[in-house]
Amino acid sequence: MLKNWMQRGLVGSGVTRLAGRLAGPGVAILMYHSVMDDPLQAASTLGGIVHSTKVFREQMELIARDYNTLTLADVLLFVQGEKEPPTRSVAITFDDGYADNFEVAMPVLDQTGVPAAFYVVVDCVENARLPWPARLRYAFYTTKKSTWAESNGTLWPLKSFEQRDGAFLKACDDCCQLAGARQEQFVSGIERDLDAEFRSAENPMMTWDQLCGLTRRGHILGSHTMTHPNMAYLPDADLQIEFAESKRSLEERLNSPIDHFSYPCPALSPHWRDRTVEASAQAKYRTAVTTNGGPVRRNHNPLCLRRVRPTKDIEGLRWNLECTFLGRSV
Repeated sequence: MLKNWMQRGLVGSGVTRLAGRLAGPGVAILMYHSVMDDPLQAASTLGGIVHSTKVFREQMELIARDYNTLTLADVLLFVQGEKEPPTRSVAITFDDGYADNFEVAMPVLDQTGVPAAFYVVVDCVENARLPWPARLRYAFYTTKKSTWAESNGTLWPLKSFEQRDGAFLKACDDCCQLAGARQEQFVSGIERDLDAEFRSAENPMMTWDQLCGLTRRGHILGSHTMTHPNMAYLPDADLQIEFAESKRSLEERLNSPIDHFSYPCPALSPHWRDRTVEASAQAKYRTAVTTNGGPVRRNHNPLCLRRVRPTKDIEGLRWNLECTFLGRSV
């Protein structure tokens, strides 16, 4: 309570705004995933990455009122030294490509005049299925099985939440190093073993028509890989496929250039390396965003841009943005 009061006082006094100007030009790129009226309805699949519609609307109203908004194309011009952004500039991004991005988030963005970039997992859109972390979360947290056996024979008990969580995290560590058919074989195998496969009458991901609808409204589309692996742990052959094939597929289906990329960060660290930056350049991407925190400054490498995690309330978001403009990682 005291901490929140002090934060509000500092922001309200204008001290952080003045200090941010002294820190020099910078951009804060916010990272969202999903927006729903009731985030709890996706607790067993998406976990804590869902913002409520109410909070998201309030956050976008705040950004439209108190900050300046940029597109990823503007951010690229800034880091290349070709365009000076207004002070307190913010860019909005969404990862994964959930259906609610079009159905819930887009109307709010359009009503508030805030542009955004949407990065989609191509395989998930093509096959109308959730990214593998959501499928594994559902399998481990809803199964009625009492144990899970790893491929090496290690037996994980699943009686308590803590045990389920530990097994889920171990499976994520293994799965994030896989891509394509090997990844799907791993995930579907666990779903069969635990007898817990997520099924929904509605498509959880955006359709190709909806993605086209985003571009018609002036929003940017980008790649979030083919199958959502941790790119830093892939062999070179898989790395090239995840970069290049996702770009090619999106450009073919959307009939539009795809210049922007977002690194998945499903498990393990780091989620990008120097060799992935080189591979993204070879695939002809112009920007790539990471989950590393902090501001984007002039002359930063556009292929490993930092982002800011939004909180689930207004004052927390405002504080994170002010800290970012000061050069702090939050």
